[in-house]
Amino acid sequence: MERMEARFHGNGFLPHRHDTYALGLTMHGVQTFRYRGSPRFSQPGNVIVLHPDEVHDGAAGTDVGLIYRMIYLPPTLVAEAFDHRTALPFVADPVVSDPALRHALADLLADLDEQPDDLLIDDALARIAAALGRQAGVVRGKVQPVARLAVLAARDYLDVQVATNVTSADLERVTQLDRYELARHFRRLLGTSPHRYLVMRRLDRGKEMLVSGSSLADAALGSGFSDQAHFTRHFRNAFGLPPGRWLNLQRNF
Repeated sequence: MERMEARFHGNGFLPHRHDTYALGLTMHGVQTFRYRGSPRFSQPGNVIVLHPDEVHDGAAGTDVGLIYRMIYLPPTLVAEAFDHRTALPFVADPVVSDPALRHALADLLADLDEQPDDLLIDDALARIAAALGRQAGVVRGKVQPVARLAVLAARDYLDVQVATNVTSADLERVTQLDRYELARHFRRLLGTSPHRYLVMRRLDRGKEMLVSGSSLADAALGSGFSDQAHFTRHFRNAFGLPPGRWLNLQRNF
């Protein structure tokens, strides 16, 4: 679970996508972005709900600039709140007015300098999951226990093998599902594909290495990418800015 605050004028982020839910509160100004082919706008009091793997950008909608706070919530946490028994809730409208959801997010985003304690996190996540399910309407069909266990086994395997070359045959061996069936169930339960899940875990490791002082080249190789250019391309596609700029923002925060 990652939390952040952004402040800028004009265009902030190029089109990109996350493998997490991106849930945010507009604090000041007008937040504008393109999502699922349409322009969207959020003002203070609104909640932004971006589903995993959906392309979006970000900009300030007026000359006064923009301040917003976001939490990037791994789909596994939402799935755990539903006991991994349903597909992930999909909220069609990315800008909603939901006081219960806003208050739950505010509890987690109130103080970015302090890590919330476990009890607060668990309570807020339960309220967030309930609100997402409510906003999505009827939660989509149940995932069968065998498929659920297979997806979780694939996820755990990818977490461990993040820097190695994982093949579809490897995942078939681990899960006992064919690659196409696994891909369908993986996306229903975790909101993304096995390939993209692995890429994002590699990017997470790369970010950790950069923050720890590694060079871009070392971070690329140490996180499983073939070279620095490969790492930079995936980083920009995932986060909307190159790793060097991202690292500068972390240092200045």
